[in-house]
This record gives sequence, C-alpha cells and structure tokens, in this order.
Amino acid sequence: MSKKILVIDDDPNILDYLSALLTDHGYDTQVAPDAVKGLETARRFLPDLITLDIEMPGEWGPRFYRQMMQIKELKNTPVIVISGLSGNEHAIPKAVAAVKKPFDREELLRIVKEAVG
Repeated sequence: MSKKILVIDDDPNILDYLSALLTDHGYDTQVAPDAVKGLETARRFLPDLITLDIEMPGEWGPRFYRQMMQIKELKNTPVIVISGLSGNEHAIPKAVAAVKKPFDREELLRIVKEAVG
C-alpha cells in the first residue's frame, strides 16, 4: 500500500507540483490550501507524512503543528517544512527536515524516502 502524504501550502502551483511529483513517485497524496483545511484533511486522510508551508493566510504552519500535536492519531506524523522564509528550520523544531523554496526536487524526494520509505 502506498504511503500517504498531505501537502499543505497556499500556493496552488506548489500544491500541483508537489502532488504530481509525489504521485509520480508512488505516493498517495492529498492537498490543502491552508492550515484549517489541512487539519480537516489530516484528520480524515491520516497521512504518513505532511509537507507544511509556514507562512499562509489565516493560520500559520506552527499553529497547525501545535493543533496537530493534540490529535492522538496525528501527533507522531513526521512533518517536512517547505517554506520561502529564512530561518524556517526553527519554525517547527521537531520537523524531520526544513527545505527552503525554491527547493531541489531530488533532495526533497530523498528526505521523503528517508522519512516514510
């Protein structure tokens, strides 16, 4: 069975690109355009991994992460931060990785594979 990845980002181009990239490499993906929909989708989809933008309208990524940590079924889900903000590696200290936009696709795929296989 394919590993499930939830992509949360407010940029529709990033959502489309990451969804296609991860699907092409055998992952089952869902996307969410903001943190609120991301949390709803995560509860329903129960992903094996989440890629998370930091700066989004409304709820920011760190607030999403704090809320996610309160949900028993999600609190051990690995998160990869993907953001254009400098210092993004400090936004979610427990993230398995922090990748700066624009990112290298091969590096991202390597990180995903290391995180979930």
